[in-house]
Amino acid sequence: MRTLLLDPRRDATALVRAAALVRAGELVAFPTETVYGLGARVFCEACVQRIFAVKERPVDNPLIVHIGVLADVEQVAVAIPEGFWRLAERFFPGPLTVVLRRHPRVPAVVSAGLDTVAVRMPRHPVALELLGLVGEPIAAPSANRSGRPSPTCAEHVLQDLAGSIAAVLDGGRCEIGLESTVLDVLAQPPRILRPGAITAEEISAVLGMPVEYWRGPVQGAVPSPGMKYRHYAPRAAVVLLPSWEALQHWLREHPTADPVVLAAEAPPLALPVPIRPLQPATLYAEFRRSDTEGRTHVLVLYTAAIRSQPALADRLRKAAAQEVESQP
Repeated sequence: MRTLLLDPRRDATALVRAAALVRAGELVAFPTETVYGLGARVFCEACVQRIFAVKERPVDNPLIVHIGVLADVEQVAVAIPEGFWRLAERFFPGPLTVVLRRHPRVPAVVSAGLDTVAVRMPRHPVALELLGLVGEPIAAPSANRSGRPSPTCAEHVLQDLAGSIAAVLDGGRCEIGLESTVLDVLAQPPRILRPGAITAEEISAVLGMPVEYWRGPVQGAVPSPGMKYRHYAPRAAVVLLPSWEALQHWLREHPTADPVVLAAEAPPLALPVPIRPLQPATLYAEFRRSDTEGRTHVLVLYTAAIRSQPALADRLRKAAAQEVESQP
């Protein structure tokens, strides 16, 4: 299969062509403000099953349903609690996914067989226009091979999925670069199942009640992606180190390694390895760059300041092959 690269910034027909492919049952990658998604018609079970096959994704890892207008939530969810509407008024469109009761019309495969469904409205204009042209919600996980770093530009999608999907809509680089916050609003109190750009404090202010972060353990099917399995990882081994001293010790102990360092602060002295910025918007791009360069390791300066950022810390922990918790 030849994968089309469609750029609506240069081709006025790109979105119409992409929507026609989705309506015909094909898989199309599209940009959102978080990461690129791999979309299929949510009510077409065979189309959704192709997402799992192409991504090599475990079937107990659910998908997120994307809507283009708020009224469409009633096509995919039932018994919608009042709190959802308050959250949608404040955060939709935007990087918030809300777990609701699944409408019987939504194939069970979308939700790993559970009676829940994860729903969000993306903020990217290309995603919203695509949803409008398709005319129904789209099921879409990140547009990458399962376990790999999520794609934040069209090139990343093609690295993983060229020849396996019908098209990629190129909307440039993603603004946020990390996946959406996933909130289980059915739980009491509500729980964040996957941290993202929208924080527990912001959600709590809207709902008028405490919001917890889910802590595990994981057993069986889960209502949100990102809760189980190793995620977001490059081929290079990711090592989390608590200080520059620990990082220097690691370098001395591994003289044959060819690492790159990601850090949010400058080193106290020069190091004989590349040092690149550690920030949410470019994390996955740096992971992929390390693989392109053939690096053996990605050394992350995992300080208290980084650990205090729930979304960034979560992605780093899930990608890590090793975390050094104490200084040498």
